[in-house]
Amino acid sequence: MSAENITGIVKEKYGQAALRVSRGGGSSCCGAAPSNGHCADPITGSLYGAEETGQLPDTAVLASLGCGNPTALARLNQGEVVLDLGSGGGIDVLLSAKRVGPTGKAYGLDMTDEMLALANQNKAKAGIANVEFLKGQIENIPLPANSVDVIISNCVINLSANKDKVLAEAFRVLKPGGRLAVSDVVTKGEMLPEIRQNVLLWVGCIAGALEENEYRDKLAAAGFSQIEVEPTRIYRVEDAREFLTGKGMDVDALAPEVDGKFMSAFIRAVKPITERSCCGPACCS
Repeated sequence: MSAENITGIVKEKYGQAALRVSRGGGSSCCGAAPSNGHCADPITGSLYGAEETGQLPDTAVLASLGCGNPTALARLNQGEVVLDLGSGGGIDVLLSAKRVGPTGKAYGLDMTDEMLALANQNKAKAGIANVEFLKGQIENIPLPANSVDVIISNCVINLSANKDKVLAEAFRVLKPGGRLAVSDVVTKGEMLPEIRQNVLLWVGCIAGALEENEYRDKLAAAGFSQIEVEPTRIYRVEDAREFLTGKGMDVDALAPEVDGKFMSAFIRAVKPITERSCCGPACCS
């Protein structure tokens, strides 16, 4: 599938999710939606505590299609600038804005008009001033170099067809010493392509998740250091049984290939601080 096709599918999926929420419904699950329409699957369910969601508009919570809670795991300090890649309805942007305080700022970047409209409505409802939502693609971040302290993202980088470009752009806009702190879906070890494809469809990753060591390698190639991949939720074969059976697959036979090999993870990395070599008084002043 071409990058353009993947981008189109992602925009359509998330645009429809935003419209459902705006019309008073709920967003669909990241994985296989249960028959009652409520999202209680092991990927997207119970990611945020009541103390967090109680501070936000219901429409921000309902529009969340993430696989983790990067704002709970990332270290955010007062006065910092935070950027959320693929910000959707704005839940992680609004939570981040509260944590960095009025002297800080939280940006959300999304390419979907419907999600941006919903996010701005949620910003107004929450009454949070230090927030700005930007339209654009995560492969081309519309911010200057060295302008952001922390980049977060919630199950979005795995949707990109050009992850190298995403990580290069993240590295560019981060300040020296800035941190990448994202939740994403990763895989562990090798598996048959058809199994990988069907399970990733269940997880909701249209473009496909990276194997964890490949993720590390791509981060290093982009220039990042202090790279960590920490599993936060490991998906079991039983979680996907109904979906895979519907695809005509023998789940019991697949179990050794699937069980425990797909997970949500918290991925950390740092843009190194490079010291300039001083050649004389002019450059040292």
